Amino acid sequence: MEHADLIVIGAGQSGLATAALAPRHGFARILVLEAGEAPGGAWPRYYDSLTLFSPARYSSLPGMRFPGDGDRYPTRDEVVDYLRAYARQLTAHLHTSTTVTSVTRQDGAWSVRAQDGREFTARAVIAATGDYGTPYIPDLSGRAEFTGLVLHAADYRSPGSFAGQRVVVVGGGNSAIQIAAELGAVADTTLATRRPIGWMTQRPLGKDLHWWLKHTGLDVAPIRRLLEKAPVSVLDDGRYRSALQEHGIDRHEMFTRFTPDGVVWGDGTKEAVDAVVLATGYRPAFPYLTGSGALDADGWPLHRGGIATAPGLGFVGMEFQRSFSSKTLRGVGRDAVHVLSRLRRQVG
Repeated sequence: MEHADLIVIGAGQSGLATAALAPRHGFARILVLEAGEAPGGAWPRYYDSLTLFSPARYSSLPGMRFPGDGDRYPTRDEVVDYLRAYARQLTAHLHTSTTVTSVTRQDGAWSVRAQDGREFTARAVIAATGDYGTPYIPDLSGRAEFTGLVLHAADYRSPGSFAGQRVVVVGGGNSAIQIAAELGAVADTTLATRRPIGWMTQRPLGKDLHWWLKHTGLDVAPIRRLLEKAPVSVLDDGRYRSALQEHGIDRHEMFTRFTPDGVVWGDGTKEAVDAVVLATGYRPAFPYLTGSGALDADGWPLHRGGIATAPGLGFVGMEFQRSFSSKTLRGVGRDAVHVLSRLRRQVG
């Protein structure tokens, strides 16, 4: 059994930022437990062409600037390289290929068990696994009888295998638009959404939106409840709208159900479809905290700003945890400071 002052579960952006900041808050021995074979969280599993909507200058973790031109928009692979370089400079002990299966409170400390039987203990634990490992698959009528391909954006990589097919992309967010735009170059593609696409200008008045968020204070404003109700918006400098138009990608109201060989649209029209890509987002899931007292009956975290109702336990990396930027490269460090400082006072 290995003991630590703090155990951080997850080595994505949230876990790495937390581990880097923990020594400043009195945690001497820190363990980071990561299910994957290398640090980076879910980033290595995203689709090949993913590009950030935030410039490099607004995509850094605490203590290490994102390399290169600050005004460029980094790619998936650049983010993975950055996170792994960040992990190498940590003083924390990182265990990869370590899937946490349970976190329980015993004799005033936390006991953490891994899938392979290893056990770890600590005075404090921070769950930093976020939600990108748990794709949300909506319950769509007739899906079981559909003979075509249905996959979530989490399993989508590149458009090549869809060449010449009829494809529907479900979703109206950034990922849905990016995926549809590149699929449109090789396949007959339609976007299916429940409301019109909410376009937002990437560079209003010549400055990137993230510049405005920073200088107005909106990036860190504690307006979580308002943000949760806000409609999904798509950041675009014009390239994606142009791509949709160039490739003839239309937008339909969400189909009502599947048929064996396609879908039924809202007006009753049946259409044959080869594949449906669900860019329907993700949901928080912390199965390893079952029985810890930190989850409600539906499995949602019980917390305030990342501080769990269970003593000595916290969360970092949840959407709108404290602000608009909570689940971003630039924002996880601020939330980590908030959680670490309060956990330190709890555990002494």
